[in-house]
Formats: sequence, structure tokens, C-alpha cells
Amino acid sequence: MLAALLYGQEDLRLEQVAEPTPTTGEVVMKVGVATTCGTDLKVWRRGGHAKMLQLPTLFGHEAAGEIVAVGTGVRDWQVGDRIVANNSAPCMKCFFCQRQEYSLCPNITWNNGTFAEYLKIPAAIVQHNMFRVPDQLPLSLASMTEPLACVLHGVARSDVKPHDRVVVLGDGAIGLMFVAVLAQTSQVILWGGNDHRLKTGQQLGATHTFNYHHIPDIASVVKELTQGWGGDVVIEATGVPSVWETAITCARPGATVNLFGGCPRDTTITVDTEKLHYSELTLKGVFHNTPEYVRAALSLIASGKIPFELLISQERSLQDLEQVFYQMKAREVIKVAMIPGLP
Repeated sequence: MLAALLYGQEDLRLEQVAEPTPTTGEVVMKVGVATTCGTDLKVWRRGGHAKMLQLPTLFGHEAAGEIVAVGTGVRDWQVGDRIVANNSAPCMKCFFCQRQEYSLCPNITWNNGTFAEYLKIPAAIVQHNMFRVPDQLPLSLASMTEPLACVLHGVARSDVKPHDRVVVLGDGAIGLMFVAVLAQTSQVILWGGNDHRLKTGQQLGATHTFNYHHIPDIASVVKELTQGWGGDVVIEATGVPSVWETAITCARPGATVNLFGGCPRDTTITVDTEKLHYSELTLKGVFHNTPEYVRAALSLIASGKIPFELLISQERSLQDLEQVFYQMKAREVIKVAMIPGLP
């Protein structure tokens, strides 16, 4: 089959590899749609991911499709089922899993390789983190379940209250998903660097949008919009250390700052300890998702309440994958639906 493999920094190759065969507890999915993700872009640019990848490796982690093979011992699944499988599953046995802190599981099963014609789903994911896609739901939307699950996890950990004023820093797909979810109950102030993406943010419900290229003093504008105080909740969704620091300056006393975007390895930030202490700030790092939020994300997408289709900029053939990543690097697209069946 044709598959994309990551060999290093901006070194992505399409190769012919053996089609996967399921062993006990596993299934094989024919990939209908694999969507690109900001994390994929980050990993491609950096040449790896400390937790999820060992190079060279099959690449991509968001997809939906149809079961084409079932291993022994698999129950309740059969060939022809339309599915979305998360890219991970916790072990359900360790110290953290017993505390339901599933995203911290040290024995988590990771699965990559969605930019391919077929994808093998490990037994742990089949058992705990694979779900049926409703018949009426397009696979391109279902494939966005994983990043939305991460966002729902982030929202749940951010202590957002109805009518809060939430600042979102970052207009990538994750930042825009935060806007879409939070705008249902809160006022959202979105900052980004791309006017087209900021317009999409408005369509998804952002109350205010600002381009930091034109208005670089982010904290001052946020305070002007909040009677001099700052955001009740601040979400950092870029993975840039300087933006982590900016996020803290945008927070009002008593606020929660969710440092959601993963920064490069071995980077640090500087925190004003006086502000942290006397303003009683809560700084949180939130990582990945849990089965609960994967299920909730698929349900939210299927409900049609939020037009997540706005995030799909294009549909492209798998052969165009490298070009698509350069488009993402240039911020010309948000998410692209890669369809292995396209010529």
C-alpha cells in the first residue's frame, strides 16, 4: 500500500509498504479520510515528537474509515463498519488510570500512520477508544474527532463558567476549535496572525478577533475589553514559549491560564512570581485527551450544532501530502482532508 513515512525534519516520503494484517484483538481500517493537524505540522517541522514517535515512522494520526479485516477475539465489530479510532488508548490499570487521569498514563498505546491506504488499530484502542461513525456523518468530519477531544479535555480543565470572557491565543485548527466550543457559553476574544483564519473564528462565534501583526500589544487590548482586568480564562494554543508568557499577562486576578500548545523540547518561560502569587493565578498544562472526551467529541460533531466543516480548507490526494504541509507551513490552509482514493 501507499503510505507516508517521516524520516526527519521536513523529510516526509511516500513509499510502498506492506498492507497491515490484524492479530488478536486488532482490526484494519481502510482510510476514507485522514485530516491534517497542527501537531502533524509541528512534528514535521521539528522532525519528531518526544512522546509519540520514533523515526522513521508511519505518519498522521487523524482518520476515519471502514473496517476491512478483523483479528481473532474481536467482538461487536465486523467488516464494513464505519469507524473512527483515536490515536491512543490508556492501559486502564496503572496508578494514573485508576485515578481516571488517563492522559497521564505512562503505558499509553500510541498509533500513527493515518496518511496511508490502510491503518491497523491496536487491540487496546479497539477495546477502549474506537467508535462507530453515524451513517449520515461525512468521514471528513468524523476524522476531526481526535483534535476536538483534546479541545474538550482542555475546556473541561480550564474551569470556564457561563459568560466568562475567554482569551484564545492562536488561530490554528485547535485555537479555532476552542473558539467554536467556548463561544456556545462564553465571550471569546481570539488572537491570531492570519486574517482568513480570524474570519473563520468570527463565523465560529468569536466576539472579537485581532491580528497581532497589526496590534502587537495583546495584553493592553485584552484589558481594555475587560474593564482593565484581563481574561477570566486564557487559552494558549500556539506552542510558542513567548506566547505562553503573553498568555499569563492577559489573565485577570484569579484567572486560569491553560498552557495548551506544546512547546519545543527543553524550552523554558519566565513567570512574574509576584503576579502569580498575589493575583492567585492558576497555570495549567493540559495534554491530549481521554476516552470520555473522544466519545463526546464524536457526538458533538455528529450533532451538527457547530459548523466544523469550516475548518476543512481542501480535499487532496495522498500524493499531494508534501505540498499540503508546505501550504500549512505558509498558513494557506487550516486543515486538509487527505483522501487516499483520489487520483
